[in-house]
Amino acid sequence: MGKYIWKRILIAIPVLIGITIIDYVIMCLAGSPLEMLQGPRVSEAAVEAKKIALGLDQPIYVQYFVWLGQILHGNLGYSIKSYQPVSSMILSHLGPTLLLMGVSLLVSLLLAVPAGIYSAIHQYSKGDYAVVTASFLGSSVPGFFLSMLLVYLFTVKLGWLPSSGMTTLGTAGGVADVAKHMVMPVLVLAFSMAGSNIRYIRSAMLEILQQDYLRTAKAKGIGHFRVINKHALRNALVPIITVIGIEIPMLFGGAVIIEQVFSWPGLGLMTMSAISNRDYPVIMGVCLLSAVVVLVANLVTDILYALVDPTIQLEKG
Repeated sequence: MGKYIWKRILIAIPVLIGITIIDYVIMCLAGSPLEMLQGPRVSEAAVEAKKIALGLDQPIYVQYFVWLGQILHGNLGYSIKSYQPVSSMILSHLGPTLLLMGVSLLVSLLLAVPAGIYSAIHQYSKGDYAVVTASFLGSSVPGFFLSMLLVYLFTVKLGWLPSSGMTTLGTAGGVADVAKHMVMPVLVLAFSMAGSNIRYIRSAMLEILQQDYLRTAKAKGIGHFRVINKHALRNALVPIITVIGIEIPMLFGGAVIIEQVFSWPGLGLMTMSAISNRDYPVIMGVCLLSAVVVLVANLVTDILYALVDPTIQLEKG
């Protein structure tokens, strides 16, 4: 296992560097952050001085290697807009994003696993059709549309839930207050993920339920609950883990839109503000973090394969 992990880390390093090169080139082609400074009150000399100070007068490849060298020394640079260290900005916004993502993923699994198992066991029944229909709605309804619908229903009409922020302004917050603010963004993210997960879990369970060893287990008199939850579900976990491993990076990206809609003080809100201001150091820091999340999610997924299915030999992969 240790050898496999080190092998994957060594493979991930050039992949990570390639991702940063592509991101850096795309941002440079999108325009210069100095365009945000230009105006009647800012002289050309001041803009040129700022350009030299930021190193933007150098060729793109020189700028990239300077940035990469700073990364290797643990420095993500400084925000062009606020002049704060990018690393401290990311750390201050990372907690709310991880909280939102973690709770959303947990809620989606609590909804999808029982629903997918029930749908597979009761194939072609009314309950199966109802679950499949709900799963298609969950995966097809846009997140921003569902967010607006929930805000209109629970905030505008009923007045039950707050529509923005993480805590109530003017208060000390607390667990209950944060939980109240999380309800709608968590529902939007969890509903979307559960819609996709239900179909994958249903498909995996249907395939496993047709295997001969399950018929043998039933013939031996093993209880129905044990057959489904111990034998069938464990063997169906491999494709389910694959889906979850793919969804973690997607959840990281999807939270950007949801955080913007609900003004959740996470990385998504900070990223949208950085894009609007062309704050390239912040954007590159978030892109780097996103790439690391994708690579780590893939590594953890492969490790979980071995824990779920002992027949998988990681050392030979």
